[in-house]
Amino acid sequence: SVDLCFATVDFYTMSKAAETGTATENKILVKRPAGMQDPNEWLAVNTVDFFNEICLLFGIIITEFCTKERCPCMCSAPQTIYYWADGIKYKKPIRVSAPEYVDLLMTWVEDQINDEQIFPTKKGNAFPKNFKTIVKIIFKRLSRVYGHIYYWHIQEYIALDAEAHLNSCFEHFYLFVDEHNLIDADGLKPLRPLIDVIKKRSSEKEKRKDTMASKFKYTPNFKSLYQ
Repeated sequence: SVDLCFATVDFYTMSKAAETGTATENKILVKRPAGMQDPNEWLAVNTVDFFNEICLLFGIIITEFCTKERCPCMCSAPQTIYYWADGIKYKKPIRVSAPEYVDLLMTWVEDQINDEQIFPTKKGNAFPKNFKTIVKIIFKRLSRVYGHIYYWHIQEYIALDAEAHLNSCFEHFYLFVDEHNLIDADGLKPLRPLIDVIKKRSSEKEKRKDTMASKFKYTPNFKSLYQ
């Protein structure tokens, strides 16, 4: 669920960087291969890949920069906070720090992936009928990690020279989500300035514009890693 976050997020001080690269390679990668008949199989493979990727990305900042003291709530946009609930151990939404939220989230996703009834790996086992619904929930929650990173920690990624890698990963993530209709517009709202940049870059009819400046004061440096 979403509520107001009163923590101070100084996201207007984010540095600007030049945009580079194109989304062409990522656009090709997100489409289901012609030889793969079951769309659930494609969703499953990519869910695992994106989960692993986001774990690695967040691992860059978790020890030193994203701590309970610095990030007391799981915020993305300045007036948004996410509460954790999984319907089993945490039946009622609880407020936790950002690193605690991400830890709970990654544990929950890993449990889904390792459940043979949800992500079948053995021959003869079928995907559940509600598999795409489960995947949608996973991707919606994973997108919140990107939101937290961009609003709270982009400066650390720039300082660590990891900005281009972060942006390429998010671009791939968003294009996959968009291709397979996994997150609704409301769920992507905190990341809309970034998404606008991706959309404008992919259009041959429009010139690049600094659409990030008005909200983030940051223009993502996209560099494709999928060449």
